[in-house]
Amino acid sequence: MNRKIGIILGSLAALLAVPALAAPGDLSARDIMEKNFYVTKIKTLKSDSTMTLVNDKGQTRERKSTTLGKLQANGIDSSLVVKFLTPADIKGTGFLQIEHSGADDDQWIYLPALKKSRRLVANNKKDSFVGSDFAYGDILLPKVDTYKHTLARSESVDGHDCYVIESLPADDSVKRNMGYSKKFSWIRKDNFLETKVEYYDVGGRLYKTQTATEHKLIEPATKRWLALRREMVNHQTGHKTIITFDKIQPGIPVADAEFTARNIERE
Repeated sequence: MNRKIGIILGSLAALLAVPALAAPGDLSARDIMEKNFYVTKIKTLKSDSTMTLVNDKGQTRERKSTTLGKLQANGIDSSLVVKFLTPADIKGTGFLQIEHSGADDDQWIYLPALKKSRRLVANNKKDSFVGSDFAYGDILLPKVDTYKHTLARSESVDGHDCYVIESLPADDSVKRNMGYSKKFSWIRKDNFLETKVEYYDVGGRLYKTQTATEHKLIEPATKRWLALRREMVNHQTGHKTIITFDKIQPGIPVADAEFTARNIERE
């Protein structure tokens, strides 16, 4: 063999033996979850929702609520107020969450029977949100670095190509406070909104599965999206909770004064 040709072939073989480097535009798992965190950061939004609770026998209870949300001036944190309208046993119940990117979030619950709002313990987000299968920590997405993220694979869900991200608690306190030993999130590649999330309990068993469907583009200029239907199935109790948005009003004026403990006490 010609010596020059041999050198060229040898060089090609050496190149093929080296694993391909990631393209400059490739996203890390953390990048993907950061995009997922921001994709629902809508400037202002008022909505009317229906929460349907389904027990293990298939019996249902329905709740109606109104929600007001606003992105804070830093463009990172959101403020949220939920007020329940029906049925009578939960009417007037209010929930307030104010995110803080550099500190614990503020969370308040108002129960009409007690006639006063109560601040929730910041480091305990695993409790049930007003008796549903969603936990308080599930209402708004946690800060990205609450978990350590790994890209597990790519997979198609309902015709959408998705990144499948495995997320492990950043430390034992996160595991204890959130109540999850790990999560798998199916993040759409085209809009970065989650379409499915699996949650595992602290013992490593499959605990809950959330599906987020009926994705709607709310702010075209900023590419902000909303899932109009979310379903959380508890595999260990056989219960599930479905939240559907019946009416949405994005871009309306919302005063910061709406997001106070005193405000959620108004019936």
